[in-house]
Amino acid sequence: MTMVEPETPATDEERRGDERPPGLSDDHSGQRAHLLRRVRHELLGAATTFSWVAVYTTLIITFGFQVARVEGRSMEPTLQHQDKLIVNKAAYRFFGKPQPGDIVMLRYPRDPETTYVKRIVADERDTVRIEDGRLYVNEALQPDAFVPAVYRSHENFGPEVVRDSYYFVMGDHRNQSSDSRNWGQVPEKYIIGRVQLRWWPLNQTRLF
Repeated sequence: MTMVEPETPATDEERRGDERPPGLSDDHSGQRAHLLRRVRHELLGAATTFSWVAVYTTLIITFGFQVARVEGRSMEPTLQHQDKLIVNKAAYRFFGKPQPGDIVMLRYPRDPETTYVKRIVADERDTVRIEDGRLYVNEALQPDAFVPAVYRSHENFGPEVVRDSYYFVMGDHRNQSSDSRNWGQVPEKYIIGRVQLRWWPLNQTRLF
């Protein structure tokens, strides 16, 4: 014979525990859904912002400005080893051609992956001649007060005519610079931009 135990009547406390306010579960589900939607919206906004920052950064680096560091002493005393620079890449893309006297960042003609900082001293079709270290362009002696006597060279060079769409560049430290005297003229397409600012060291900031 199978015995069946009689049911025990539920107490008032148990009955109250089983009772749930109507709509409580629905309210919690709605709050969770709202929170998830808000999180997704915030993540989407952050991703969009990050994407625009990446785009703007790429455009600035590609067409605007570039940070560079001086390696070596060929531009002393104007620029020192390890100086940090801002190079204006837009200057020659949108606002004119390089000019004699400009300090520029350029690609080394013999190895375009290597970059140098030099000063343009002669434009296309100019005739360059150096006599006892003094620079003549179109037979006019060029002012070079920025080259102290101890930085001067004493060689003779030229005369040489600068080709169309090329530039003749030199370092300010004339007796320590490898430049157009050694490896030739620089094609315009290898001029990356104009050195606009030395921002480091901070106590030697300077606009060019």
